[in-house]
Amino acid sequence: MLFSSTFFLIYFLPVFFTIYFLLPNFLKNYFIVFSSLVFYIWGAPQFVFVLLATIIFNFGFAHLIFREHKKRNKLIFLVFSVIINLSLLLYFKYANFFIENINVMLSSLGMNTFHVLKIALPIGISFFTFHQLSFIIDVYRGVKPPMNKISDYALYILLFPQLIAGPIIRYNEISDQIEGRDKKFKVDEVLFGFLRFSIGLAKKVLIANVLGKEADRIFSLQASELDFILSWMGAITYTFQIYFDFSGYSDMAIGLARMMGFVFPENFNHPYIAQSVTDFWRRWHISLSRWMRDYLYIPLGGNKVPNGRLYFNLWIVFIISGFWHGAEWTFILWGAYHGFFLAIERLFLLKITSKIGVFTRVLFTFFTIVIGWVIFRSQDISQAFSFLNNMFSLTIKDSFFSNHLLIVLLIAIVLSIMPLFSKIRIFETSTLNYSILKTLFISSVIITCLMLSIGELTASDFNPFIYFKF
Repeated sequence: MLFSSTFFLIYFLPVFFTIYFLLPNFLKNYFIVFSSLVFYIWGAPQFVFVLLATIIFNFGFAHLIFREHKKRNKLIFLVFSVIINLSLLLYFKYANFFIENINVMLSSLGMNTFHVLKIALPIGISFFTFHQLSFIIDVYRGVKPPMNKISDYALYILLFPQLIAGPIIRYNEISDQIEGRDKKFKVDEVLFGFLRFSIGLAKKVLIANVLGKEADRIFSLQASELDFILSWMGAITYTFQIYFDFSGYSDMAIGLARMMGFVFPENFNHPYIAQSVTDFWRRWHISLSRWMRDYLYIPLGGNKVPNGRLYFNLWIVFIISGFWHGAEWTFILWGAYHGFFLAIERLFLLKITSKIGVFTRVLFTFFTIVIGWVIFRSQDISQAFSFLNNMFSLTIKDSFFSNHLLIVLLIAIVLSIMPLFSKIRIFETSTLNYSILKTLFISSVIITCLMLSIGELTASDFNPFIYFKF
């Protein structure tokens, strides 16, 4: 069930919050767990028992780690639980990838190949696996003790705003909020959360979806059909599509959580005004970057290792980060590409670019990021290099783009670079202090625009009877 789906907006969301605010406080957490299970079962009923089994397993092992006094035994329990969690992720998400690549090697040697498994991917497994690992590792490190009630731990893992799309909320960031937050109906907080959700919804439907259609069209073309202009238009539209898609979902998650009394950390901070690739990763998918830093990069030695090892660690962390996004060589190459730029920035590039001015640095970084997104979006490495070749071929054919698309793209660009010219922070902030009236007005305007967006939500989408068969 997607946050931008009609069923979620018209049925799930109003029913959930109506019941949630009518319930006494001691029942609210249980209701969140129940509703989150319904949310997950709606999209992947066959995997709900896998999810519940991992919750029981990790809750039990966290308590074993917490109660164990011998450091060696604690480490054994930790390693075992990490292996189990990663094994599930590797099996469901990457088994077919490994088998297909082994088969390619075996075929080239004239040997018999393995049968490719038909493994369905549990929705959100990358996110809830990282949440589970955060819990286990934080307990092992003594950052936070495990929760006493399994229902509280289930709420942390199942909480539907973060369950299938992030942001990645670490255990130590939310554990105190599960029972300690203010569960009362607070008009300001609810309306602010609704505003944030509305902004994210508008990002997703009015910008990301529109740009995504054009990006899909261009990336589906044969190399012979592309030219300099068309390939760059595809790269640029996808660059802004993925930003407004990802940040839109983060805004919606942050808003939904805020309406329940939870405060989630920010996940995006205008990444396309970054002045280096290093700066980009401080602004892009912040929760993933911090997770990789604290649970992978620092355990590998962080900055306290010789330079050669440091650069190698950066490269490995970003290859793994790329692989986390999907089981394709393009994702691995994308991760290696970013790791390479992070390494050379530390070596010499930051010293060079520090002399070329802010706007030049922003443009150079943006150009670097766009090239990376072409690799990320391509179906395979062959298409990635073919697409990039067209971007630098300087061949021009007749290309047509609708005014509607160009207007949306211009809006996306302006919203993305606005902080370069102003201190305004509208789309990524948790500190806005709007009055109730202003919140209602802005939310109403955004929702009205959403409802009237031509081609995105048709009249039939708002027919409440389409989900019922009489």
